[in-house]
Amino acid sequence: MSDNHKVRPQKKPNYNEDMEREIEMILERKKSSGSEKKPSLLLHACCGPCSSAVLERLAEVFDITVFYYNPNIHPKAEYERRLEELKKFLGVFPVSVENSVKLVVSDYDVEDYFSATNVRNEPKLQTEREKGERCRRCYEFRMRRAFGYAVENGFDYFTTTLSISPHKDADKINAIGRALELEPEESGEPKKTTVFLPSDFKKKGGYLRSTELSAEYGLWRQDYCGCVFSMRS
Repeated sequence: MSDNHKVRPQKKPNYNEDMEREIEMILERKKSSGSEKKPSLLLHACCGPCSSAVLERLAEVFDITVFYYNPNIHPKAEYERRLEELKKFLGVFPVSVENSVKLVVSDYDVEDYFSATNVRNEPKLQTEREKGERCRRCYEFRMRRAFGYAVENGFDYFTTTLSISPHKDADKINAIGRALELEPEESGEPKKTTVFLPSDFKKKGGYLRSTELSAEYGLWRQDYCGCVFSMRS
């Protein structure tokens, strides 16, 4: 094969740059229209620490509603503790208070997690390290619920805080979000107008900033992802 015909490796996606371009377009549209109204964003969140740096980055651009849907978290006491930390943080963090960030808490049923991931019937998934297929299914079923809520309630955008963690796979998260956005309705009609906001929130020091904010506001930081299998690993 000649040098002219060598297959060049594809450039790795940069989701942070994709997000910044989208934000630039939003700000340009606001400027050209003279409108002060922010586009609405449904932000799926798993805890207070992961939400902190994400809210700091996005709240001035978007009218944010945090969506807490995490039936994967085990045990329920852990789920409730993370929720309480999130509520506490939203009530004292100046960025969330000044920008009127809202919180929606969805239902908790751990059977939803087991059903969506099928881990009981595929034992090999139970011993996977993080970022594997079990985690991908877990991202998807939570993001699907968030996206459904965003569409039903007319949000302009939706995304998730999950990519702020170094233990989460940003490629999988963004692929799921894009697929949800493009997925047609059962009737065959195109999906409604809610747009997935690409992200890799750990970039540009995002994860480090989340640890700084956690320390500043005394946020309790959990030491495992959430499900019973990550608890054991």
